[in-house]
Parts: sequence; C-alpha cells; structure tokens
Amino acid sequence: MSDVTAVQDLVQKHSDLKQEIGKVIIGQEQVIEQILLSIYTGGHSLLIGVPGLAKTLMVNTIAQTLGLDFKRIQFTPDLMPSDILGSEVLDQNRNFKFIKGPIFANIILADEINRTPPKTQAALLEAMQERAVTVAGHQYKLELPYFVLATQNPIEQEGTYPLPEAQLDRFMFAIKLSYPSIEEEIEVVKSTTTDKSVNLNTLFSADGIKEVQQLIRRVPVADNVVDYTVRLVNKTRPDLGSASEFVKNYVDWGAGPRASQNLVMAAKAHAVVNGKYSPDIENIKAVAHGILRHRILKNYKAEAEGISEDDLISQLLE
Repeated sequence: MSDVTAVQDLVQKHSDLKQEIGKVIIGQEQVIEQILLSIYTGGHSLLIGVPGLAKTLMVNTIAQTLGLDFKRIQFTPDLMPSDILGSEVLDQNRNFKFIKGPIFANIILADEINRTPPKTQAALLEAMQERAVTVAGHQYKLELPYFVLATQNPIEQEGTYPLPEAQLDRFMFAIKLSYPSIEEEIEVVKSTTTDKSVNLNTLFSADGIKEVQQLIRRVPVADNVVDYTVRLVNKTRPDLGSASEFVKNYVDWGAGPRASQNLVMAAKAHAVVNGKYSPDIENIKAVAHGILRHRILKNYKAEAEGISEDDLISQLLE
C-alpha cells in the first residue's frame, strides 16, 4: 500500500474510531483527539481534571476500540515500585522466578499518578522512556506498542505529590479535562442511568497501530515548519535573547528540545488525520497548547496575576 493510500485509510479509520468512542464518551472531542494523536505517534499522555469526569472510562474505551491489552494501576500513598513492575519470587525448586507486574500491557492507565510518593512515580520513568523495566539487575522488554495514559488531580487538592519536571517532560501531551456542558451532562445522565449496554467494535490491532506510527514518521516536514517550531519553543525560555518581555516577566523556565520534537511529531499526526500529506504552521499551532502546557514553569508574578500556562502559550502563538 502506498503512503498516500495509507493516509486516506487512516483518515477514514480515525473518523470511525471517534464515532465508536462517542458511543460511550459524550463530548470531550478535543481530549479524545489529543489522546489518539499521542497514540499514533507513540507518545504518552497526562490527563488533568477533577474526579468524576470519566477519565478512566475514556482510557478503557479507547483501549477496547484499538484492540490493545489494557491494565489499570490505582496509585495510592502506600503503593511500592514492585507493585507496578513485578518482583522475583522463589519457586518450588528454589530458583528465582520473575512475576510480571501490571506494567506489562500495551496501554497502562496510571490512575491518580500524583497520589503516590516520588519513589513509586519514578518506577514508571524507565518504562516510559526505554520501553523496558529493570528488576534485580535483569532488563525485561515491554511489548510494543506501549503507552502510559496517566490521570492527575489538580495539584491544589490535598494529599498530592507533584510530578517532578523530568517525569512531566516524558509526557507528550498534558490534556486538561473540563466539566461537560449542560446539554452533554443531560445526555450523560440519560445514558448512564438505564440498563442500556453498548457494544464496541475493535477497529485496530497492535500491529495496525505500529504501522500507523511508522507512517507518521515517514511524513515529510518542510524546513520552514521545523524552523517555526524551534523558534516558538526558543521563545519560551526567559534567559534567552529571543524571549519577549512578557515571557521574561512571567516565566521561570521554558520548554526543552523534547518539546520541539513532540510538536513536530504531533503536527504530523494532526495533519494526516485531517487528510494532509505534510504539516504546516497551522498544525503546529493546533497542538501547541497540549504539548507546551506542562513544560513551561510560570513564576510567582504570573500566579499572583492569575496568568495561566495557556495564556502564556496563546501570547506566544500571536
């Protein structure tokens, strides 16, 4: 199959996939779109929102429609790294045998990741970056495709441990979930208070997802788009000459090179699902908020004046 045909095929499948997910999840189109873009490019996503916004249900539904193996890990203050990775036990012949933990699946839902201490949060780092885990000196490869979709309660809530910057940077997208509109909430209440069950069709497979990821990597990008992307990320860094007064006033530190890489990859996927064969600057702008939001650290002045990360990004895009 040629790449042109593969792109057309993906446009159709992406549309069908969103319809399938829409049978269970009402509204939240932009959130679903961003999760799918991160999956098409092999990235991880962090979903930020108050409890009760169907974050877990959304991830479960997406895993079902993609035909991927799915495991959920509930992060709690007493969760240990071995509860995630697995551990070695003595069998009857007094040999050590490795029992795999829940991290061995295609899609991991790390539920309420900021409810657990940093030591356990860090257990995910190697898995997210290397697609492998090391236990008792042995490295075990994880099956591809592999995604971590983590949910996080807003930091202001009690009993939360903020994720360190190094770990936040491993997430391709930070996706904000907002409350549904009145109409959507009416629809949610109607559909969840009856005994109506929904049958979901599986539209992809693990191999199908890997093919999509390879297709996205082959999408060409014009030099001017790469140039725009790198300059945009550069403008988030307050200690550089290219930063505006606005950034110098309100930002403590900006995004690193991983932001530029993720912007280009996400823009490629965004272009392809919209039927384009190469991304342009509009595609970069379309994914910028989700990719830069968790990579810009605003200062106390921004906090005091009520300026959010999204306000800073909008200002940069202008």
